[in-house]
Amino acid sequence: MGLGEHSAAVGRRKLFIVGSVIIAILIGVGVGIGVGLTRNADSSTSGGTSSSDHNTPPVILCSRVHTRSSLFPNCNNSLGNVISDIQLISQLTTRIRLYGADCNQSALVLEAIKQTKTNVSVYLGIYNVPDDHTAYTRQRDLVRNALQTYGTEHVLGVTVGNEFMLNYLNANGGTEPNSAIGDQGAQILVADIADTRKMLSDIGVSLPVGNSDAGYYFNTKVLEASDYGMSNIHAWFANTTVQDAAAWTARYFEETNVRPAAQLANRPKMYIAEAGWPTHSSDEGNKNNGGSDASIANLQIFLDTFVCQANQNGTGYFYFEFSDEPWKDVMYGGVEGWWGLFPFQPDFKGH
Repeated sequence: MGLGEHSAAVGRRKLFIVGSVIIAILIGVGVGIGVGLTRNADSSTSGGTSSSDHNTPPVILCSRVHTRSSLFPNCNNSLGNVISDIQLISQLTTRIRLYGADCNQSALVLEAIKQTKTNVSVYLGIYNVPDDHTAYTRQRDLVRNALQTYGTEHVLGVTVGNEFMLNYLNANGGTEPNSAIGDQGAQILVADIADTRKMLSDIGVSLPVGNSDAGYYFNTKVLEASDYGMSNIHAWFANTTVQDAAAWTARYFEETNVRPAAQLANRPKMYIAEAGWPTHSSDEGNKNNGGSDASIANLQIFLDTFVCQANQNGTGYFYFEFSDEPWKDVMYGGVEGWWGLFPFQPDFKGH
C-alpha cells in the first residue's frame, strides 16, 4: 500500500481530482464512499470486463499504504504513518490489499485500523520469490502472528504471490504460463498456497487464499488451488489511448481471466488487482505510451470512464495506486513511480 506527496501544489491538484470523482460516483451510482475511487497500475499487460460473481458488490479499493519505505530489509515504516494513511484511505474505500508482509506490514495495518476504528478491511499478502523460499516462510510467519494478535474481523483473505509466474518465466526463459516451464513455477506457488492454508488451519482461522499475477500469466494449476485470482491489468502498457483504456481493460479481463476461471471446477473469483493511469514520466521518451500521455488530465479521464464501467459490470477491482512511489522512479525511471492518486512527500520535487 502507499500514500504519496510530491509538492504541496501537486497534492492539492490530485486531491481535487479525487474529490470530484467521489462526488460523481456517489451521485451517479448511489454507492458508498468506499466505492470506486482508488486505482493502481504496474508494468504488466492486462485488461477486463466483468467479475466472476455479479452478486457480490464491487470491491473498489486502493492498494498500498504507508508501508512505503517497507522494502526489506530496510524497514523505515512507522505506525504513525500507517495510521495517517488509513485515516485518508477510509474516506475513499473500505477495502485494501497488501502485496507482502515484510517489515511487519500486516500487524501495522491491522493495528492502525484498530486504533482509528475505521471501516477498512484488508487482503493480507505474502510476496514469495522463485529463488528465495525464506522470503515466503518469513512472511507467512508474520501473517500468522498478525492473525493471532488481531483476529480476522478486518481481514478478507490472504494473497500468496504477486506476479510470481511472470517473474519465474522471465528468469527461466519461458513465456507461456501453461507450459512445462510454467508448470515448474506453478509447483512452487501451489505448494506455498497449500502451506498457507495449513498455517491458517493450524491456528483455527478460515479465510480465502488466493493469488495475484499479471493478467496473462495465470497458470491453470495455480487457479485450481486458489479461492480467488487478482489480475494486474494496465491499458497503458498495451499502448491504448486513455479514451479507450477502460473498455480495453474490461474486455481483456473478461476474455483472459473471467471466462477461463469460470471453466474450472473450483470457479475462483476473479478481481482486477491493478488498474490505473500514470500522471508523469521522469523522461520525455516515456511520457507517451503510443496512444496518450502520462498526465493528471488523462488520469481524470481514466477515472471518469473506468469507475462507472466497473461498477455497472459488477467488477471487483483495486485501483493502482494510492500514492506515487519515488523509490520506483529512482530504480526504474519512466512512469514507474507515478501512478498514485496522491503524491508522496510535500517536499518531493518529482513533477
